[in-house]
Amino acid sequence: MSTSANELYGSPKREISVILPVLNEEMYLEDSVNSILSQNFSGAIEVILAVGPSQDATMVIAKALAAKDPRVVVVENPTGRTAAGLNRAIAASHYSIIVRVDGHSQIPNDYCETAFEILNETGAVNVGGVMAAEGISLFQRSVARAMRSPLGVGASRFHTGGGAGESDTVYLGCFRKEALIAVGGFDERFTRAQDWELNFRLRENGGVVYFDPRLTVTYRPRSTVKALAKQYFEYGRWRRVVSRRHQGTINYRYLAPPFTVVATSISILLGTLVSSLFFIPALVYAVFILGASIIIGKSVGEIVCLPTILLTMHISWGLGFLTSPKSLAPAVTLHP
Repeated sequence: MSTSANELYGSPKREISVILPVLNEEMYLEDSVNSILSQNFSGAIEVILAVGPSQDATMVIAKALAAKDPRVVVVENPTGRTAAGLNRAIAASHYSIIVRVDGHSQIPNDYCETAFEILNETGAVNVGGVMAAEGISLFQRSVARAMRSPLGVGASRFHTGGGAGESDTVYLGCFRKEALIAVGGFDERFTRAQDWELNFRLRENGGVVYFDPRLTVTYRPRSTVKALAKQYFEYGRWRRVVSRRHQGTINYRYLAPPFTVVATSISILLGTLVSSLFFIPALVYAVFILGASIIIGKSVGEIVCLPTILLTMHISWGLGFLTSPKSLAPAVTLHP
């Protein structure tokens, strides 16, 4: 049974700690932090940067931002793993509301104020909104189109939008710190899907996770096919880990990519070895990809890029799910 966080912890105070796990983000970090510091929020705010061992000037930029504004605090994240960085940032935070932002994301000026109001009004332990993918290059713009379409990523509201209400998970999130601590923080065994896994435990503990489309975060997609393939391969393999750890959390939307990989592979193999009739399922999928590209794309360039992008996202996610080893996520002690 869901319990209001306001009943458990009292009404939230107007104080927010914004936490960012940061690794190799020299291109976007300053803009991301500036978008936080310029918030129209009528309360206290601080920014905690958990910086991993970057191969660029990320740490230099982070320290310069901290020297310029005392509200910015830098903590080291030696492993570079996202969940570990988030836990270190939470431990260094001073306020009772935790807002997560990524180093390559930007939030609008009213994000923190809106999140605070929704958190207070709903009594949720976590609220979040839309992962508003926006690209700069043609390839990034095309990836963004795919990420914001049900034909690319399924019907997740945090990708495609939708009505406000309780949800299994949300993008990034605005948390009650007490609720985070109560469930042990982020699970550091997870290099991906740690948000989904955490939100599952928050809900299992009686909390409400709430989606509201008024909360939008600008997200910059990967800029190459290789980077996109790696990202979605990791998404698939770690979503499989979540499904193993928490029985009953899988649904048809998550099974679609691995089914597509298996069915298409069998279709091509049998079509080659037995009869050309067996090519039909693979051809149907190819027609779907081309049709989806035409529907999603808003320019000739995007329509040309999208077949490769959609195939990369679907196949990489499916292969990651199918090949996810049981040895992933060894036991560790959580420490928020």
